[in-house]
Amino acid sequence: MKALKRNFKDFWRCRFLLKELVLKGIRLKYRKSYLGIIWSLIEPLLTTVVLVVVFGTLFNRAKDQTFAVYIMSGRLLYSFFSAGTKGACKEVRKNASMIKKVYVPKYLYPLSNIIFNYIIFLISLIVFIPVMIYAKQMPTLMMWQVIPALIELFVLVLGMGLILSVMDVFFRDTEYLWNVITMIIMYMSAIFYPVDRLVKTGFAWILKFNPLYCIIHQMRGGMLGYHVSKWEYLYPAAVAVVLLLIGVAVFKKKQDDFILHM
Repeated sequence: MKALKRNFKDFWRCRFLLKELVLKGIRLKYRKSYLGIIWSLIEPLLTTVVLVVVFGTLFNRAKDQTFAVYIMSGRLLYSFFSAGTKGACKEVRKNASMIKKVYVPKYLYPLSNIIFNYIIFLISLIVFIPVMIYAKQMPTLMMWQVIPALIELFVLVLGMGLILSVMDVFFRDTEYLWNVITMIIMYMSAIFYPVDRLVKTGFAWILKFNPLYCIIHQMRGGMLGYHVSKWEYLYPAAVAVVLLLIGVAVFKKKQDDFILHM
């Protein structure tokens, strides 16, 4: 209990530093960009248009206007998962010079990277408005499913980000290996293809045990107005919490050795 109180006091004392690190990340991301954060709205919209045209034609869904909402949901959630985990993975090594000079809780670096990516992700959700209008999809009471999906996604990325940030200090190939793994996860998350295509092949278990897909399905259920199973709430929540606990434990155990390996 004392250790928990001490950690909370350290966090509270450094809250302004966390705020500055988050703002710094946002400024650096859009440095020398004329459109700035507006690009976070334009880019997913343009990408969705391309994916709808290509895969809508390929899977005979071109006339299904809700297919745009389907793709947008997977596209946005996966983009945050990818950007958040990849950014957190490199954050400790990237700030090695600062860590060696000044003492601050080291977890602030991956945490700040995930938070600023999450803020950009939340802003990008605005693009759902024109897509929902195009799909003639009115909001329903099922929209509440979006909230647990967003919470579970943040916890999942935070837990995975802490684990990766530790691994990257000791194993420099972690960054490149994770790039490959995220690409595999993308294809296993039914982002741009209809789920029934995979179900027919007998590989539906890939989706069932993929926590990211379960979260994406929650999001789609909220946006398109249908229920999802309890499994798709409880399973990703359990995985996210377990990963967070592991991430915190590993980070706390190994953080004092970071300087020796950077």
